[in-house]
Parts: sequence; C-alpha cells; structure tokens
Amino acid sequence: IKIGAKWTKIDYRNPCVSLDFGTTLAGRIVNSAEPYARTIGNFCGLAGAIPDALIRGTEMVDKEGGAAIDLYKKSILKGADWKKARENAEMVHEEVIDIRKVPEDRRRFGTVPVDPEAAYDAGTTLIGCDAGKNGDKLGELAKIGHEIYQEDGIHTLFATLDYVSALIAKRLIDEAFEEGVIEDGSVLGVTGRAGITGEKPRLILEYVNKRFKDVVFVSDALALGAAVMARCMNSIGTPHTPIGGRQGGPCILGMRRKLQRKKEEKWIE
Repeated sequence: IKIGAKWTKIDYRNPCVSLDFGTTLAGRIVNSAEPYARTIGNFCGLAGAIPDALIRGTEMVDKEGGAAIDLYKKSILKGADWKKARENAEMVHEEVIDIRKVPEDRRRFGTVPVDPEAAYDAGTTLIGCDAGKNGDKLGELAKIGHEIYQEDGIHTLFATLDYVSALIAKRLIDEAFEEGVIEDGSVLGVTGRAGITGEKPRLILEYVNKRFKDVVFVSDALALGAAVMARCMNSIGTPHTPIGGRQGGPCILGMRRKLQRKKEEKWIE
C-alpha cells in the first residue's frame, strides 16, 4: 500500500491502518513510534469469503470454489436498487456477521488460526470478522444470497455485496477505535478484491472518511509489497521521498542507524 500511495499525494506512512480484503481478512494498525513503530492491532478472519458465499446462492458459480469476481463486470451494477441493497446488507450483518475483539479462548476466528493470548501479551489487539462461529454460517449466507437473487435480481445482489464489504470495513474500524488502538491522524489503506471493486471504495469512504486523515485504495498491494521486499528499500524510496517513517517526516534510516550504533557500542563495552 505504501508503494501504491506513491502514485498519489497521500503520505501513507505511520501512523497508518491497512485492510486487505482478500478471501480472508488481513491488516494491521501501526503507531507513530520512532525509530521503530509498533504494530498495536491486527485484523483477521473472513473478508471476500463472505460475498463469495452470497454469490454461490445464485447457482451461477461453482458451489464450492465459486467467487463473486467470477461474475463481476462493470455493467453488473446498472439498474441496481441501492436502497434495497443497503437493507439487504444490514440484514446480513445483523443475522450472520460477527465482528469483535477476538476472545482469548479462541484458537480460530473466521476459520483462521489465532493465538490471542500471545497477541495480547505482546500488546497487540486482534479484531476479527466471522460468519457465525468459525465460518459455520457460510452456508446460511448462500441461502440468503439465493433469496436476494430471486427477489431483487443479480444487479441488486452485487450492490448488496458492495454494501456488505463496506459495512465490514466500517465495523472493523469502529471496533478498533473503541479499543483505542488507532492514533489520531492515521491514514487508512485498503486493498483486495472485496475492498476495491465495484462501488466499494465510494461506500467505504462514506462510512469511514471522517475518522482518518486520508484514505487510499490500492490494487495488487500484495504484489507491490513483494517488490519492495525483493529490492533494497532505497532503490524505490529515496531520502527525499521515503517509504518508511512517520507522516511528514524524513527518511527513518538515519535514526535507526544511530540506535543500532549505540547498541553496538554498548555491546563492545
């Protein structure tokens, strides 16, 4: 996301929040500590698997591995009833989707293995998204998707998916703020097919824009991140336009070198 933000005017550096809406949910909340910032929150659980389950109710995709992206095209939202879509999405959230701080006794949340005790001991808050308990209501989502498809049609169903994802983002962010783990002045970055396709960016902005200094949506952030890790950071970012560090601040490398030098001198002594 940091690399993607370089194509914009947004300074996506610490403090920042990331949300990756792949099939499963990923993301983290980072504070503004220097020279090494801390991850004080993580997101986990289900993301794209939820709209995928809804779309399987149409029987237009594979019942086991079918995904919403299989049917998506730019014209799919034409003629959608957005008011009804919002009502549908709110019903889905009320009946099926569980978003909260992960309890310490859970070993899985949204089918994803978790270790809450270790996370909380390290000072990291885990916030998860689930369908029922450990995904046991994904089948129910398919039934709901079938009903929406039969009553409202494919266009409104896809609009419903956009609202479902936007509400997931809203509830995750609301929970994080309630837990007090997002710093003032943070920037939000969103990536993943269930967060950037269709009208999802617009709807997410409507829900969370006032909570953040800026919001950026990035396509293929995972691939961009791999490119960063595969190369020297300095060959992509520069001292004048750094990738790391705090918003508005200089390259963090000098401060880190000083810290490491002090550690080395102490070790030699």
